[in-house]
Amino acid sequence: MSTLLHHNLAGITLPRGLIWVDEFAWQAPVRAVEYSLTGALVIDSARRAAGRPITLEGSADQGWVSRSQLQALYALLDADDGTPMPLQLADGRQFSVRFAAGEALKATAIARAEIAPQDLPYVIELRLIAAA
Repeated sequence: MSTLLHHNLAGITLPRGLIWVDEFAWQAPVRAVEYSLTGALVIDSARRAAGRPITLEGSADQGWVSRSQLQALYALLDADDGTPMPLQLADGRQFSVRFAAGEALKATAIARAEIAPQDLPYVIELRLIAAA
């Protein structure tokens, strides 16, 4: 597995300090357990084909994005038509993703500026869902 300097979402370079916080919160196998009318235990098993959450979060001390990167993310979100986008993580893993339902992008400026420069740093939470 190669190591890159950055994450990349649909051509937008993001810092590798954005951490995948829900990497282990999803499991592909799912089971439904119920009893039949005769009292027999029925277990249905399947594997999820898509829908894995990929939430990339920065913090107060790492993973900051610049205002210009944030504007590019918002432009991508505004143009979203549901078509999967490529995501390559800094560790080399690749996914086809969509923006998550609800608030897919949250941002908080590290500092306040009356006239914000393009390099003003922001802490973000970027919520994506693996398409396949």
